[in-house]
Amino acid sequence: MRSEAAGPMALDTLSVQDSFEGSDKEEYDGVLELNQFDGLPYSSRFYTLLKERKHLSIWNIKRDFMDALVKEQVVIVAAATATGRSSQFRHGTVACSQTQAQQAVDLALRVADEMDVNIGHEVGYRIPLQTCCADDTVLRYCTDDTLLREMMSDPLLERYAVVVVDQVHQRTVATDILQGLLKNITLQRPDLRVVLLTATRLSPKHLSLFSGTTGPPPVIDLDSRTAGEVVYSDTGESYFCSALRLVLEIHRSEEDGDVVVFLVTSQEIELALDILHHESLSFPPNLGRFLPIAVHPDQSGTLTTLGENDPSRTRRVLLTASPNEDFFWAVNSVNFVIDVGLEKRYVYNPRIRTNTVTIQPISASQARSRKQLVGPTGKCFCIYPEDRQLPDDIRPHIVESDVTSTVLFLKRMEIAGLGQCDFIDKPGKMTQRSTEKFPVHSNPLGKLVSRASDPEGLMQALEELDYLAALDDDGNLSEIGIIMSEFPVQPQLAKALLASCEFDCVSELLIIAAMLTAPTCFKLPADDLKTDVSRRHAKFQHPEGDHFTLINIFTAFKRCRQDPRYDVDKWCSDFHLDRGALTAADILHVDMADTLARIELPVSAPAFSSRANSVNVRRALLAGFFMQVARDVDGSGNFLILTNKHVAQIHWPSGYCVKSLTAEPVEWLLFHEHSFSLDNCLRIVTPIAPEEFIQMVPQYFFSNLPQSESKVLLQNILDSSASRCGDKKATNSQQATTHDRCLVQ
Repeated sequence: MRSEAAGPMALDTLSVQDSFEGSDKEEYDGVLELNQFDGLPYSSRFYTLLKERKHLSIWNIKRDFMDALVKEQVVIVAAATATGRSSQFRHGTVACSQTQAQQAVDLALRVADEMDVNIGHEVGYRIPLQTCCADDTVLRYCTDDTLLREMMSDPLLERYAVVVVDQVHQRTVATDILQGLLKNITLQRPDLRVVLLTATRLSPKHLSLFSGTTGPPPVIDLDSRTAGEVVYSDTGESYFCSALRLVLEIHRSEEDGDVVVFLVTSQEIELALDILHHESLSFPPNLGRFLPIAVHPDQSGTLTTLGENDPSRTRRVLLTASPNEDFFWAVNSVNFVIDVGLEKRYVYNPRIRTNTVTIQPISASQARSRKQLVGPTGKCFCIYPEDRQLPDDIRPHIVESDVTSTVLFLKRMEIAGLGQCDFIDKPGKMTQRSTEKFPVHSNPLGKLVSRASDPEGLMQALEELDYLAALDDDGNLSEIGIIMSEFPVQPQLAKALLASCEFDCVSELLIIAAMLTAPTCFKLPADDLKTDVSRRHAKFQHPEGDHFTLINIFTAFKRCRQDPRYDVDKWCSDFHLDRGALTAADILHVDMADTLARIELPVSAPAFSSRANSVNVRRALLAGFFMQVARDVDGSGNFLILTNKHVAQIHWPSGYCVKSLTAEPVEWLLFHEHSFSLDNCLRIVTPIAPEEFIQMVPQYFFSNLPQSESKVLLQNILDSSASRCGDKKATNSQQATTHDRCLVQ
């Protein structure tokens, strides 16, 4: 039985719950019913959950769905939040992708519970840096990006009979790319079935992606969950104050139910948490317990905790800035929603190679989903005018994001025979500068562009990959590019890792790459605590720069975890460091070290803090991040970025912030990130010598830099170095050496 259920062609096998449709535990008393997956009798919890599932809207259309899946290769299910669309379809060997890692884990746990099996066997999950699956797993929950990386070794996803893509309405980059590649796979695998799950109706443009000769795929549209009372409020005061005032009024009204508050930023969440905690101290005991909770989608175990019903009289206030309403599918006690109608978006500008932060209205589909969270008896308070014009659909992330990593992945898929990827929406627009670098008639994108016509986002991504030597002269992936695509990090970091193999500093770059890829380990303190936090962080500061400081922090964390005398949580708290981020960095470090071993790249012995090692680490960093160099133009901490001539300052936690009493003046530096619209600061910086930059920068990148005083200074250094060589031939030889210096042969 198990082998049949796991077979890739078992498309006519109904899911296990079909055997019990219309049943409950009382009807089966005295009858030994066995679980087809493990051969054991079903537990009492199985029947309890079965009753719950029968009340889900999705249960009523299950047979219609199964019939459609047998007849059609692509099926779309449009169902609102809390209808069961993410957990109730199991059919053959299935991969079900999610946009958030924690949702994948929580759904896997829930479905394993419903199927009455142990997690990690018939039902499992695979998320970045964590796998809980086995050979006999028939249902695997995963993130979109994890499934994409799986396609690097299994481009046609041949292990799966069905691929379910959940939350396609969220329009993340990974979800859009996954759908584009799945369209190509369905043409090569007629046996594969694709199911798209959405909380809203898809746009005609989205539906046309999978349109065949008979038109768009069938859409199974469930009746939306009835929304309760909707109250619009525009008092003229700030949305933040209005939202907190409503929370307090709801609690004083003594009406039952939890509250979800959709704010805009993480800073607002933390501030609201402090204010509500303070206000709760004055509540009389008869109102019951008041529990504000900050909800972030990337927090481990959040959904599981929120899904638990508290037997005591407690009102939970869930403060979130997540644009994903599905995150609250497990919280069935929500009776109030407060929606400010705004969200924060990161918009990438390819011309200046940095993200800007914008606050903009949510879409009409998001607004509807938030209203439906409360059900027919709850209340949704919208802190914006009823006549506000909201955009119909969520704006696709692919038109606002840096797609360099995506293009590297798609180039890798070309090698695997899956170069065709139809974009639902174009990543950007063409600019004159892009046409000068890559003329339209040369079409260096190859098969990457179908509906897009060489847009700016793709052209800028190709330009960066070309600078990093990831592409050959024909625009195809080079050997360097193939190796870079093996690492789950941004291309610049992958290139720096490869360069470290040549410069004998692999151990150090592995730590730096892990720390930069994981969430930041620095907790954001209140303004009045910045001085104290800076003093505590000073213990780890390295005179060579922030990248070296990250090595100190990681090493100290590892040493603390291995020493039983230390309380790791207290140690992290004392130094205002995030243990979760450091743990993620540790896992990443192991994963990348395994990748290096698998592709048999040389790994040198650690030599941290030696003079030669410091020079080599900077050279390796410059090999990947030569596009992120700035110079202090006036001696007062105003750094001009060479690529776009924007002026920024060093972020305050840096050991080289000009406001730091211990920092020494820095003229040239390499930075990891430019937070343009947040505070216009350069984050994670390391001083460099201009001679080091000249040595490592590709000549054709240097020649394309905009004219500035900094470029003149660099050119003088280059000319001086060339003149010492004696003749023009030596100059050309030096420039060629400069270009190839950091390449792994």
